[in-house]
Amino acid sequence: MQNFKSEYRMRNWKNIYMLHWIINPGIMFNELFLGQRVPKIMLIKKNSTKPLSEKSFIPCPHCGTIHPSLKWSSQNKTVMGNWFGLYCNHCGKVIPCLWNLTSLAIIAITLPIWIWFKKNWEKKWLMVQKEKFSKPLKLSSPEYNLWLHALEIGFGYYLLTMLINFVIFQETFTWKKPIGNLVGAMVLGFVSAALVKEMFMKKPVNKSLS
Repeated sequence: MQNFKSEYRMRNWKNIYMLHWIINPGIMFNELFLGQRVPKIMLIKKNSTKPLSEKSFIPCPHCGTIHPSLKWSSQNKTVMGNWFGLYCNHCGKVIPCLWNLTSLAIIAITLPIWIWFKKNWEKKWLMVQKEKFSKPLKLSSPEYNLWLHALEIGFGYYLLTMLINFVIFQETFTWKKPIGNLVGAMVLGFVSAALVKEMFMKKPVNKSLS
C-alpha cells in the first residue's frame, strides 16, 4: 500500500472506536443481521475542519483507490448488506473489514451449517454490489438518526443477552428478566449511538478562531 502519512492519519484496530467495534457484544447484531461493517484501515485527512464522516477515507488494498467513507452511507443505501466486506467499485474486489469477537464466535459455532453455501452467496452478493455501486452516489453527510441507531444496537444487546441467559445457561424464565434486560440493552444502545454521533458527525472546533 502507498504511504499516506503526508496527507492522512491512518487508523486501525488500535483506535478506540474501532476497538469498541471489535469488543462490543451488541455489534454482533449489526454485523451478522444487518451487514454493517468497519474497514480494517481508515484514513483521516489532516488539517480538515469538516466532520469526521466527511474527512474519512477507505483505501482499497487491491488497487490503491482511496474511497470517501460516505460511499457507504444510509442515503446511498450502502451502509448495510456488506456481509463479505466493502465492495471496491474500481477493481471489483472486497476491502477487508474488522470482525466483532462475538460475531466470530457465532460464525465459528454455525460453520457446519453455512460453509456449504458461502461461495454461492458471495457470488450473488458481488453481483448485487456491482449493480448498487454503478449508480451515482451522494458524498455529503447524511442526517444521523440517533434513536434509530440506538434501537439497532440495543436490540443486538437484547438478543445476545436472551441467547446467553435462556439458551446457553438455560436460566428459569420469568417476565422480570426479559423486561429488565430490554431496559438495560436500550440504555447501552443509546450510549453507543451517542458515542458514534459525537465521534463521526460533530464538526471539530477551529482553535485558530478562539
